[in-house]
Amino acid sequence: MKKHVKWSQSFVYTLREAPADAEITSHQLLIRGGFIKKTAPGIYTYGHLALKALRKFEDIIRDELDSRGCVEILMPMVHPKSLWEETDRWDKMGDGLLKFKNRNDHEFCLGATHEEVITDYVRNDIKSYRDLPKTLYQIQDKYRDEIRPRFGLMRGREFFMKDAYTFDADKDSALESYERLYSAYQAIFDRVGLKYRIVQADAGQIGGSQTHEFQVLAESGEDHLMVCPKCDFAANVEISPAILPDNKKFKAEAAAPMEEFATPGLRTIADLAKSLKTEEKDLVKTLFYDSGKDEKNITPIAVLLRGSDELNPIKLKNYLGLSQEPALLSDGMVEEYTGAKPGSCGPVGLKMPVIMDSALEGKTNMIVGANKDDLHLRNVNPERDFKVEEMTDLRRAEPGDSCPKCQSEIQSIRGIEVGHVFYLGQTYSKPMKATYLDKNGKEQTLEMGCYGIGVSRTIQSAIEQCHDKDGMIWPVSIAPYHLHLCMLDPEDEKAQKVLSEIVEPLEKANVEIFVDDRKERPGVKFKDADLLGFPLRLVIGKRGLDNNEIELVERNSKQAHKMPPSEVSSFILSWMEKNGFNG
Repeated sequence: MKKHVKWSQSFVYTLREAPADAEITSHQLLIRGGFIKKTAPGIYTYGHLALKALRKFEDIIRDELDSRGCVEILMPMVHPKSLWEETDRWDKMGDGLLKFKNRNDHEFCLGATHEEVITDYVRNDIKSYRDLPKTLYQIQDKYRDEIRPRFGLMRGREFFMKDAYTFDADKDSALESYERLYSAYQAIFDRVGLKYRIVQADAGQIGGSQTHEFQVLAESGEDHLMVCPKCDFAANVEISPAILPDNKKFKAEAAAPMEEFATPGLRTIADLAKSLKTEEKDLVKTLFYDSGKDEKNITPIAVLLRGSDELNPIKLKNYLGLSQEPALLSDGMVEEYTGAKPGSCGPVGLKMPVIMDSALEGKTNMIVGANKDDLHLRNVNPERDFKVEEMTDLRRAEPGDSCPKCQSEIQSIRGIEVGHVFYLGQTYSKPMKATYLDKNGKEQTLEMGCYGIGVSRTIQSAIEQCHDKDGMIWPVSIAPYHLHLCMLDPEDEKAQKVLSEIVEPLEKANVEIFVDDRKERPGVKFKDADLLGFPLRLVIGKRGLDNNEIELVERNSKQAHKMPPSEVSSFILSWMEKNGFNG
């Protein structure tokens, strides 16, 4: 079977400069290398080389999932409104769903995710415990109407995704399925060969009670991860516990009498700290949110934090049991509920619940707003001066906080989410009445899990992690081609003969070869080879052949090897084997 393609016969056009809207390196390189071309904002045409990488990654996914008893199907991209209404997500997903009507005035959306469709697919066929467990998956287009698509395939509107769904009889077996898919994901990303971390995460709009993200490590990653260098703890900053080390905790002092003092024009923590000649961490700030307990009316709550800390809205959302982040009250609402403009507000005298962050434990004689413009209170103490409904972890974790497992200092790194596993429980099966009969003939609700991999996102993540100033550096596992063969004298008969002798044994071993047979200068060919980033570059030219010599360059290290033509094929096969290629 032919494993090589000639550049002159392909549709590959490289660019010296990337368009201005390509913000990060991987996006720039994919555009410059002709891998993708923008059709509309967030929507791309995938060229031959990009499609080759995608298909190789898909093959790895299928291999690992199929070996674990998963079955591939294909669901529609167009979904009827009625299915999404069963779970109330037609409205909850908001503008992220691209909605439209057909000629019969029926409402549909493009599939942003497929939990409703898969639950509908199985609910009339799984009738008994004997039908369980089941795991179904697909690799398909998704569409999410991103408000501001950016970073190429990282946050596009249309993208390729693998989504799998497990169906089990009870929670214990559902968690066994979770572990099975979790291990499959480890095997998949291990085979790709990227550096990644598995982190605890928030379930977001998908729902469920247990979830982990698979994060490819990259300095430009959108996700902020907190990890421990001494144990396996890792979490997205959205949910990472924020635990102060003992040496940073407050030590209670004797309560002093509360007193009011003037702070004209001091409306920020920074200004107040400067005026009082104290540190921001020793001040207390008060934030106001709608608790969301009443859909029709605002039910305000006050949240207290150290002045130096940042509220984590995901933690507050989860504390309140909401499906989305709570709304911060407007300045006008704050003034209505407290009597003062923001910056002069505090917990004393409020007629609303007051929640305090755990980092304030032990804090006495607080300085807070007086709920009167340009006035503050000092020596304010919880319980004596105001009631704390609950103290809980609400702040954003920071480097230097304590690891919840081993108490070491956690560190901050950046990552790109490429996979996400969720234990859903009955989040979808219950409202959609997906049930079965147990051993006693009693009707039970199915337990579910869902498992996603961003296929196109992983391809770009590989480039974001693996590149240098000259271009991409593809991992062998998903490289569009393994060998970039530069023919410096493509019409020379001797060069053509050597080409055939080298290519034949490589093709028999399933090594894929991209032959640059263009009539271009060597410098142009070498620059393009570095840009496209295939693992090996072989240079065949008349001058080298006259010296019985061929140059082979490793893209990752730039190490060059010179050898006679007779040794090239065996050297390449040996190198490929050492770098994880098994044909």
